[in-house]
Amino acid sequence: MTNIKPLYLLPPIIFFILAIIMFIGLGRENPNELPSQMVGRSAPNLTISPLSELPFFDETDLKASNIKIVNFWASWCPPCRAEHPKLLEMAANGLPIIGVNFRDKASAAANYLDDDGNPFVAVAFDPEGKSAIDWGVTAPPETFILAADGTVLFRYIGPLVGSDYEQRFLPELEEALVGSRTK
Repeated sequence: MTNIKPLYLLPPIIFFILAIIMFIGLGRENPNELPSQMVGRSAPNLTISPLSELPFFDETDLKASNIKIVNFWASWCPPCRAEHPKLLEMAANGLPIIGVNFRDKASAAANYLDDDGNPFVAVAFDPEGKSAIDWGVTAPPETFILAADGTVLFRYIGPLVGSDYEQRFLPELEEALVGSRTK
Protein backbone atom coordinates (compact mmCIF):
# COMPACT_ATOMS: atom_id res chain seq x y z
CA MET A 1 0.00 0.00 0.00
CA THR A 2 1.23 3.50 -0.85
CA ASN A 3 2.03 5.90 1.91
CA ILE A 4 0.15 9.20 1.38
CA LYS A 5 1.69 12.09 3.19
CA PRO A 6 -0.78 14.30 5.11
CA LEU A 7 0.61 17.42 3.44
CA TYR A 8 -0.62 16.16 0.05
CA LEU A 9 -4.20 16.14 1.36
CA LEU A 10 -4.11 19.77 2.49
CA PRO A 11 -4.71 21.48 -0.93
CA PRO A 12 -7.82 19.40 -1.80
CA ILE A 13 -9.23 19.94 1.70
CA ILE A 14 -8.69 23.72 1.47
CA PHE A 15 -10.26 23.76 -2.01
CA PHE A 16 -13.28 21.81 -0.76
CA ILE A 17 -13.80 24.21 2.19
CA LEU A 18 -13.55 27.29 -0.07
CA ALA A 19 -15.98 25.74 -2.57
CA ILE A 20 -18.54 25.20 0.20
CA ILE A 21 -18.16 28.80 1.43
CA MET A 22 -18.61 30.17 -2.11
CA PHE A 23 -21.62 27.94 -2.76
CA ILE A 24 -23.28 29.20 0.44
CA GLY A 25 -22.54 32.78 -0.66
CA LEU A 26 -24.36 32.21 -3.95
CA GLY A 27 -27.52 31.41 -2.04
CA ARG A 28 -27.80 34.87 -0.46
CA GLU A 29 -30.92 36.82 -1.41
CA ASN A 30 -29.04 39.66 -3.16
CA PRO A 31 -25.29 39.00 -3.16
CA ASN A 32 -24.44 42.32 -4.84
CA GLU A 33 -26.23 44.56 -2.37
CA LEU A 34 -24.40 46.11 0.54
CA PRO A 35 -26.78 46.68 3.44
CA SER A 36 -26.97 50.31 4.53
CA GLN A 37 -27.00 51.21 8.19
CA MET A 38 -28.68 54.53 7.26
CA VAL A 39 -31.97 53.20 5.88
CA GLY A 40 -34.74 53.88 8.37
CA ARG A 41 -32.71 56.43 10.33
CA SER A 42 -32.61 60.22 10.24
CA ALA A 43 -30.10 61.54 7.76
CA PRO A 44 -26.89 62.65 9.47
CA ASN A 45 -25.79 66.26 9.48
CA LEU A 46 -23.53 67.38 6.69
CA THR A 47 -20.12 68.89 7.53
CA ILE A 48 -19.98 71.26 4.64
CA SER A 49 -19.09 74.62 3.20
CA PRO A 50 -20.35 76.61 0.20
CA LEU A 51 -19.26 75.70 -3.31
CA SER A 52 -18.53 78.86 -5.25
CA GLU A 53 -21.61 81.03 -5.83
CA LEU A 54 -23.99 78.06 -6.10
CA PRO A 55 -27.10 77.81 -3.89
CA PHE A 56 -25.85 76.71 -0.51
CA PHE A 57 -27.16 73.76 1.41
CA ASP A 58 -28.88 74.33 4.74
CA GLU A 59 -29.63 71.56 7.25
CA THR A 60 -33.32 72.50 7.01
CA ASP A 61 -33.18 71.31 3.38
CA LEU A 62 -33.10 67.75 4.72
CA LYS A 63 -36.32 68.39 6.62
CA ALA A 64 -38.17 70.05 3.76
CA SER A 65 -41.80 69.07 3.28
CA ASN A 66 -41.29 66.68 0.36
CA ILE A 67 -39.26 63.72 -0.88
CA LYS A 68 -35.75 64.69 -1.79
CA ILE A 69 -32.67 63.06 -3.23
CA VAL A 70 -29.14 63.49 -1.88
CA ASN A 71 -26.42 62.69 -4.41
CA PHE A 72 -22.75 62.36 -3.44
CA TRP A 73 -20.55 63.13 -6.45
CA ALA A 74 -17.16 64.43 -7.61
CA SER A 75 -16.02 66.10 -10.82
CA TRP A 76 -13.13 63.62 -11.22
CA CYS A 77 -15.49 60.62 -11.05
CA PRO A 78 -16.33 59.04 -14.48
CA PRO A 79 -19.49 57.24 -13.20
CA CYS A 80 -20.69 60.59 -11.79
CA ARG A 81 -20.32 62.11 -15.23
CA ALA A 82 -22.20 59.17 -16.74
CA GLU A 83 -25.19 59.70 -14.42
CA HIS A 84 -25.24 63.50 -14.82
CA PRO A 85 -27.76 63.56 -17.72
CA LYS A 86 -30.15 61.44 -15.61
CA LEU A 87 -29.81 63.91 -12.70
CA LEU A 88 -30.58 66.80 -15.08
CA GLU A 89 -33.65 64.89 -16.33
CA MET A 90 -34.86 64.20 -12.78
CA ALA A 91 -34.38 67.87 -11.84
CA ALA A 92 -36.29 68.95 -14.96
CA ASN A 93 -39.14 66.70 -13.77
CA GLY A 94 -39.30 68.61 -10.50
CA LEU A 95 -37.40 66.29 -8.17
CA PRO A 96 -35.36 68.24 -5.61
CA ILE A 97 -31.78 66.96 -5.63
CA ILE A 98 -29.22 68.06 -3.09
CA GLY A 99 -25.68 67.58 -4.35
CA VAL A 100 -22.80 66.82 -2.04
CA ASN A 101 -19.47 67.26 -3.77
CA PHE A 102 -16.72 65.52 -1.84
CA ARG A 103 -12.97 64.95 -2.04
CA ASP A 104 -12.77 67.38 -4.91
CA LYS A 105 -11.37 70.78 -5.75
CA ALA A 106 -13.93 73.58 -5.49
CA SER A 107 -12.90 75.15 -8.78
CA ALA A 108 -13.12 71.84 -10.67
CA ALA A 109 -16.56 71.09 -9.22
CA ALA A 110 -17.93 74.57 -9.96
CA ASN A 111 -16.54 74.49 -13.51
CA TYR A 112 -18.08 71.08 -14.11
CA LEU A 113 -21.54 72.28 -13.07
CA ASP A 114 -21.13 75.46 -15.15
CA ASP A 115 -20.15 73.47 -18.24
CA ASP A 116 -22.55 70.51 -17.98
CA GLY A 117 -25.49 72.02 -16.09
CA ASN A 118 -26.49 72.08 -12.45
CA PRO A 119 -29.27 69.66 -11.48
CA PHE A 120 -29.05 70.52 -7.77
CA VAL A 121 -31.38 72.79 -5.78
CA ALA A 122 -28.54 73.14 -3.28
CA VAL A 123 -24.90 72.11 -3.31
CA ALA A 124 -22.75 71.17 -0.35
CA PHE A 125 -18.96 71.03 -0.55
CA ASP A 126 -17.20 68.42 1.58
CA PRO A 127 -13.51 68.58 0.59
CA GLU A 128 -12.28 66.12 3.24
CA GLY A 129 -15.17 63.68 2.81
CA LYS A 130 -16.22 63.81 6.48
CA SER A 131 -19.93 63.86 5.67
CA ALA A 132 -19.48 61.01 3.23
CA ILE A 133 -18.08 58.93 6.08
CA ASP A 134 -21.02 59.86 8.34
CA TRP A 135 -23.46 58.81 5.61
CA GLY A 136 -21.59 55.54 4.95
CA VAL A 137 -20.62 56.49 1.41
CA THR A 138 -18.00 54.13 0.04
CA ALA A 139 -17.26 55.81 -3.31
CA PRO A 140 -18.98 58.26 -5.62
CA PRO A 141 -21.61 58.31 -6.89
CA GLU A 142 -24.05 57.31 -4.19
CA THR A 143 -27.62 58.50 -4.01
CA PHE A 144 -30.06 58.54 -1.10
CA ILE A 145 -33.83 58.99 -1.16
CA LEU A 146 -35.06 60.89 1.90
CA ALA A 147 -38.59 61.15 3.27
CA ALA A 148 -40.12 64.51 4.07
CA ASP A 149 -38.99 64.22 7.70
CA GLY A 150 -35.36 63.52 6.70
CA THR A 151 -35.49 59.75 7.19
CA VAL A 152 -33.33 57.77 4.76
CA LEU A 153 -35.62 55.55 2.71
CA PHE A 154 -33.14 54.07 0.24
CA ARG A 155 -29.45 54.04 -0.63
CA TYR A 156 -28.27 53.45 -4.18
CA ILE A 157 -24.61 52.73 -4.88
CA GLY A 158 -23.29 53.53 -8.35
CA PRO A 159 -24.37 55.68 -11.26
CA LEU A 160 -28.05 56.24 -11.99
CA VAL A 161 -27.91 54.59 -15.42
CA GLY A 162 -28.91 51.35 -17.09
CA SER A 163 -31.16 48.51 -16.11
CA ASP A 164 -29.97 48.41 -12.48
CA TYR A 165 -31.17 52.01 -12.10
CA GLU A 166 -34.49 51.11 -13.72
CA GLN A 167 -35.03 47.94 -11.71
CA ARG A 168 -33.82 49.08 -8.28
CA PHE A 169 -33.77 52.88 -7.96
CA LEU A 170 -36.88 53.89 -9.90
CA PRO A 171 -39.27 51.54 -8.04
CA GLU A 172 -37.97 52.84 -4.69
CA LEU A 173 -38.34 56.44 -5.86
CA GLU A 174 -41.87 55.83 -7.13
CA GLU A 175 -42.82 54.11 -3.87
CA ALA A 176 -41.45 57.06 -1.89
CA LEU A 177 -43.31 59.57 -4.05
CA VAL A 178 -46.60 57.64 -3.79
CA GLY A 179 -46.12 57.30 -0.03
CA SER A 180 -45.57 61.04 0.35
CA ARG A 181 -48.79 61.81 -1.54
CA THR A 182 -50.92 59.57 0.67
CA LYS A 183 -49.78 61.23 3.89
